Amino acid sequence: MKILVCISCVPDTTSKIAIDPSTSQISSQGLTYIVGPYDDYALSRAIELKESNGAEVIVLHVGGSESEALIRKCLALGADSAVRIDGNPISSTQIADAIVDYVKQNPVDLILMGKESIDYNSGIVHGLVAGALGYVHFNPVMHLDLAGNNLQLEVEIDGGKMEVSCALPAVLGCQEPIAEWKIPSMRGIMTARTKEISVIPLIPTDSVKLVKASIAETARRNKMIDAAEAETLIDLLKTETNVL
Repeated sequence: MKILVCISCVPDTTSKIAIDPSTSQISSQGLTYIVGPYDDYALSRAIELKESNGAEVIVLHVGGSESEALIRKCLALGADSAVRIDGNPISSTQIADAIVDYVKQNPVDLILMGKESIDYNSGIVHGLVAGALGYVHFNPVMHLDLAGNNLQLEVEIDGGKMEVSCALPAVLGCQEPIAEWKIPSMRGIMTARTKEISVIPLIPTDSVKLVKASIAETARRNKMIDAAEAETLIDLLKTETNVL
């Protein structure tokens, strides 16, 4: 059984994000990057399945060479090999297309990824991949077990969760508590140095062009309005927040 885990490399959750006006992209100056937390859950569960069922785990990332240290971390955790599709994608469709092209040439049984990345939070890559490949798709998955050629899943729904069984191949978006995050061992770190990272070019297939990006203001202004001045409050909600 082959499991493909697709990871994103995103700014640390404590980072202060700024936009580079010359490129309209997130400025990498001073940023620390991490593997997307939801992707970490997906990878951890894949490694557990490898340990219990003998699966082969392949990590895939669409991005530049600066992400290779994080890919090595995934290999240190227990992934068998890795693929980096070299390029700087600007949309979810471009990332999904790259994953689909790879899988068509290198078939796998199960594709896992986080329910969303924590930078742009589109949460649609897994759905786009599943649709293009014709695979079963569920998101967000909280529990995953193998039962022969079938999957036993718990999927979060409004107000609760549902238990489902589906056949392979499948694409799943993962979230906690599907697995516990893992920490690489010293042996894993040493072994990861010899594991293969295949690099293939990103084929430009996207018609999307990034025109401008900006950071929304989130600082609280803490304006206090007297209860007797309801009209003032309504006016501020209209003119300063666009709520009304």
